[in-house]
Amino acid sequence: MSRQIATQETRPVSAAARSLRRSFAGSVLSPGDEGYDAARRPLHPIFDPRPVMVAEAADAADVRSAIVTAREHGLPVAVQATGHGTIVPSDGGVLIKTSGMAGVLVDPERRIARTGPGARWRDVIAAAAPFGLAPLSGSAPSVGVAGYTLGGGVGWLSRKYGFAADSLLRAEVVTADGRVVTASADRHPDLFWALRGGGGNFGLVTSLEFRLYPVARVYAGTAYFPIDRAADALAHYRDWAADAPDALSTAVLLRRMPATPDVPEPLRGARVFAIRALYAGAEGGDAGIADAAERAMRPLRDVAGPPLLDGFRVMSYPETGTIGGTPPLHLDLFDRLPDAVLDTLPAAVDGPADSPVSTVEIRHWGGAMAHPERPDAGPVGHRDVPFSVIVDAREPSMAAALRPHATGGSFLNFLSDPARTASAYTARHYRRLTEIKRIYDPGNIFHRGHNIPPNPPARHGQTAHRDQAIPRPAARTG
Repeated sequence: MSRQIATQETRPVSAAARSLRRSFAGSVLSPGDEGYDAARRPLHPIFDPRPVMVAEAADAADVRSAIVTAREHGLPVAVQATGHGTIVPSDGGVLIKTSGMAGVLVDPERRIARTGPGARWRDVIAAAAPFGLAPLSGSAPSVGVAGYTLGGGVGWLSRKYGFAADSLLRAEVVTADGRVVTASADRHPDLFWALRGGGGNFGLVTSLEFRLYPVARVYAGTAYFPIDRAADALAHYRDWAADAPDALSTAVLLRRMPATPDVPEPLRGARVFAIRALYAGAEGGDAGIADAAERAMRPLRDVAGPPLLDGFRVMSYPETGTIGGTPPLHLDLFDRLPDAVLDTLPAAVDGPADSPVSTVEIRHWGGAMAHPERPDAGPVGHRDVPFSVIVDAREPSMAAALRPHATGGSFLNFLSDPARTASAYTARHYRRLTEIKRIYDPGNIFHRGHNIPPNPPARHGQTAHRDQAIPRPAARTG
């Protein structure tokens, strides 16, 4: 459905675009310009945003110019790299695109990567793999590094090494008042703390530096089993997971498989129970890794019975992008998994082929996520929660059945409802985030997403305070 650009008059918007172009190396696109429609759209078609301009930044100076211009003209700011994390349409503001700032540098001696905000995990994985190193990436290599890391970042290596946010060492940030600052453990430590899980609320990150880990070969894949033993397998998983080694990350799934030619014959159109896992131990080469992983998973496999299809094998870390993941359209966190929850799950995938729910996933968290190395670890997640239940559709009856047993918390990367942003944090962490927001973005110009308003709250669109005059960026020449 078409929408008109809200609250902005043609003349001020045109003036803002003209002003920005004088100090901008990248493209500035306004409605009606060639390329505007392609540039304004996020990854998912659920949104049809109408920003007053799209600023395709070439470097940090461009980012600063766009933020300064937006503040001077009272325009809100939205940021988009890959478009995966869009949850609020960027209507009536300046959409800053950072997808062109996608550089990746790897220092194998220090086991560190430095990336631009437009980099994707597949770029980092490819750059690190020749050195036997891996980042704490997610299940989808196409996802952007910046949004994933700032939102916490949970992936197949997280039980062994922690959240992606825990691996962050420093970030270059353009703040709401136009400053370019470096946030690290010893420079702007409050901002550094907030960036490790607080999302894009505190400025626009123009580069990140984070740890890499010695992971070259893993044992990973998915095994599919008949659904008839799912109830026993789910109950066993609940207890077995408590003693699983940190090197083993697992999820169990209930799936209604598509009846399409690309699905292997034993699974086509079937309802199945599945075990999906990755083992990142380092025992004695490929054979040793496989043997250690299978010993750890054997009790769970025995309960599930003979597999219909077994996809586990030793693979390089770059190949783990083929394992797959469950789209988290609904997520609940659980301190425990009572029988009332486990009894509910199999029925969710028991409907006809056009039923909204096709996959339910229980994921085991914990490990290094629950016990970070640093005492000043960021606000990411509810670290002490051991399980999540992910459903691949928004099904009200399913949500109602799970809600009484869940913690009420959420995880920022998996949260699509901006009204529930506070639920991604503990109360203490959320209060601290609002205080840091007041320091770095008192006018709340970075509110187009999972907004954490400043404490005390400030009006959207508020421009610089009197003591926060911002020098204009110099005009670009040549």
